[in-house]
Amino acid sequence: MSIIKNEIPILEYDDDTTAVIMPENENLGIKLPRKAVYAFLGDEVDRYADAHNARIAAHFASMTKYYPIYVFEAECQEICLVQAPVGAAAAVQILDWLFAYGVREVISGGSCGVLTPFGENTFLVPKRALRDEGTSYHYLPPSRFVEVSAAARSAIARALEAHGLRCTEVTTWSTDGFYRETAGMVGYRRSEGCEVVEMECAALAACAELRGAVWGELLFTADSLADAQNYDPRGWGLDSVEYALRLCVDAVLAI
Repeated sequence: MSIIKNEIPILEYDDDTTAVIMPENENLGIKLPRKAVYAFLGDEVDRYADAHNARIAAHFASMTKYYPIYVFEAECQEICLVQAPVGAAAAVQILDWLFAYGVREVISGGSCGVLTPFGENTFLVPKRALRDEGTSYHYLPPSRFVEVSAAARSAIARALEAHGLRCTEVTTWSTDGFYRETAGMVGYRRSEGCEVVEMECAALAACAELRGAVWGELLFTADSLADAQNYDPRGWGLDSVEYALRLCVDAVLAI
């Protein structure tokens, strides 16, 4: 085991995969299904769980909220369904916990802002994420990008195609600074090939890679930063929320 040291703390990395606090230390005695949908889709998660007679297998307890860990059945398979909190650190904490209790294949769903002229409510699949958030650096050594699982991307593509939808892969900019997406930075990220922006993809992909799990994400387009001088919130992609969750379920079944 060794620590990569750097003058900048966020660039320091310890390759020890164990830590003083591990999720399994809670010893909850639960075994979760192998497959999970981990969705940034708000109350739609609870509505879907209720409509599909999901049971609550456990709760993830944080200081701000108890997150129900739903389990429902689809195509004779049990699937976990969990609402994801916004922000890389919070989202990864729950994802790592899910891995500790048996989850190995995960599809996430959520919205993104566009840096290039994609229409609203377009479904996209990130193939790699620029690591402009802090959490991924605790899971993988420093690098500019992290790749998203090819197996997960292939499963999402099959789900989209089954619905007659095109699979468009993109490079995403994962950032912690929602209110620091300056015009200059938007242009710079676009020059690096980033087509969309969100807050968690890089961190979730890094966590899954460290834990040897499969993770991928289905994004739908919401607001537009394509014209940095004329920001357009549009409709925040809200018309896609229900459909996105259905697609995520189909995708995780396809892994």
